[in-house]
Amino acid sequence: MVRELRINILLLAVLGNLAWSFSAQANYNGKLTVEIDGLKNKEGQVCANIFATSKGFPSDRDRVLQKQCIKISDTPLLLTFKNLKAGSYAVAIIHDQNNDGTLNSNRLGIPSEGFGFSSNPEVRTSAPKFDEAAFLVAGPNTNIQIQLKYF
Repeated sequence: MVRELRINILLLAVLGNLAWSFSAQANYNGKLTVEIDGLKNKEGQVCANIFATSKGFPSDRDRVLQKQCIKISDTPLLLTFKNLKAGSYAVAIIHDQNNDGTLNSNRLGIPSEGFGFSSNPEVRTSAPKFDEAAFLVAGPNTNIQIQLKYF
């Protein structure tokens, strides 16, 4: 009986440490660095929106988790998002050449400014779905690269 009690105490201690370890890892705040390549010029700014769910991706401003716009200085351009919990995210980027905060398009609805998405999915007639652009943040530092496209 004493031996069983020792084994149970040891087992509880091991399981308790494992649970604390997984809990501590799940509650960290990760950093995402986005490298943006393929800028056609240095006019205007680049705006990036990060989404944590498919709802609203890629253009609903009310569903954006974090947003960042920066003036273009160097290429490739680097953006950093902080305080991200472990999970799936997707990033939508525009090269806002006229600084109006929107992706402008022509009369046919074809974008007249550059755009890009995390995971660099192929874009033909419409924006990709969240799952096509999703990537995983699972550590303290995650780096992705987005190649801008122009029509």
